[in-house]
Amino acid sequence: MNFVAQALNLNPLAAKRLEERNILRKAIIPHDFFSDVIDAFKLDKKFGEFEEGTVIARTTNGLEVVRGYPKIRRALTLFPTLKRHFKRDVVIEEKMNGYNARIVYFGKNIYAITRRGFFCPYTTEKAREMINESFFKDHPSLMLCCEVVGSESPFVVKDVYGKPIDFYAFDIREKKTNRAMPIEFKEKASEEYGFNIAPILEVCDKKVAHLRCREIVEKLGGEGREGIVVKDPRMEIPPIKYTASQSNASDLNYAFRFFNDYAKDFMLSRIVREGFQSFEFNESEAELEERAKRLGMAILKPMVESISKVAGGEKVTEDHKLRFKSREVLELFKLQLKKMGVEAEFSEPYFEDGYHVLEFSRVMVSTTDKISHLLKGNLW
Repeated sequence: MNFVAQALNLNPLAAKRLEERNILRKAIIPHDFFSDVIDAFKLDKKFGEFEEGTVIARTTNGLEVVRGYPKIRRALTLFPTLKRHFKRDVVIEEKMNGYNARIVYFGKNIYAITRRGFFCPYTTEKAREMINESFFKDHPSLMLCCEVVGSESPFVVKDVYGKPIDFYAFDIREKKTNRAMPIEFKEKASEEYGFNIAPILEVCDKKVAHLRCREIVEKLGGEGREGIVVKDPRMEIPPIKYTASQSNASDLNYAFRFFNDYAKDFMLSRIVREGFQSFEFNESEAELEERAKRLGMAILKPMVESISKVAGGEKVTEDHKLRFKSREVLELFKLQLKKMGVEAEFSEPYFEDGYHVLEFSRVMVSTTDKISHLLKGNLW
C-alpha cells in the first residue's frame, strides 16, 4: 500500500482509507502470466485528478501509473455544438463498438488493462499476439488506448467488423499524465509499427462539420456501425462523440434483453439522443414514425424474448466463445470473471485449430430472478 500512497502523493493512512471505502481495489490476479507486475491496485472512482480506472502498479521496472481513460462528452446537436466547441479544422473518426483496453508495456511484456482497471488475461494474450512491442520499447512513456472489437469478445460481441477479435487504437496517450498525442503522431506510429487505428473518415472545417457529420453518421448507421468521435487534430481540445440512431436502438435492444440488470441506465439517455437527432434532422412524419418503430421494437422485442425464455425454464444469458493459445491463460480468465463478480456457466474447453476454445454463458441473474418472480404471480 505504501507504493500506492507514493504514486498518488498521499500518506499511507489515507491510501488505506481509500481501500477501506472500496475506492481502491486489487487490479490483478497474481500469476506467472503477469510476471512483470509485482502488485497492482485500481481506482473504482475518480479521485482528485486521477480518473476512474487508473492503475497503480509496482513492476519489475519500478512504480507505474496508468491513468484511466477520460470520459468523452456527447453532442446532442451537431449544430451549433461543433462550431462552438472547436477552434479550427476537425477530424471525424469512426467510433467503433467494442470494449476499451489500454495497452502498456511493463518489464518484458505487453499488458492489457480494461476500462475499469483490471488486467485482463484474454485481452493481454491477444495483444501480445497482435501488437508490435517495438512501439513501447521506442516510446516507454506511452500507452495505446484501443477499442477491442469482434465476434470473439468477452464483453461486447459484434459481427459487423468481420473479425473474431482485433485492436484499433483511437488515442495514444502518456501513461502518467494522460496527455494525448496529436492525430498525426498516431497515424505515423500506425504506419511504422503496423497496428490498426480507428478509421479517420474526414478532416474538415469546423464551419461545415455538422453537415459532414450528419452524412457520415447516417451512412455508418445504415451499415450497423456505432457513430463518430470528432477531434481536434492536435488533441488539445477534448473530443466529442455522436452516435447513429441504429446504434441507440441496438443498445436499447441489449439493455432490455437484460432489463433488470441494465435498462434503467440505458433508457433515458438514448431516447433523449433520439429526440434531439430527430429534431435536428428535420424528419418527416414518415421518418419519425420509422424511428419510433425502431426504438419500440428495440425495447419490447428482446424483453418478450427474455420472458419467454424464463417461462420455458431457461436462464437469461449472454453467450460467448473465446479462443486462447494457452490453457493456463484460459483458466486464469475464468478466475478473472469470478473476481469481477460475473456469474457464468462454462463448457468444457476443447482444442480446435491450434486454440483452446472456451464457450460460456454469462447468467443475467437479476433479470432471470425478476422474471421468474413475476411469472409466479408476485407483484412488481
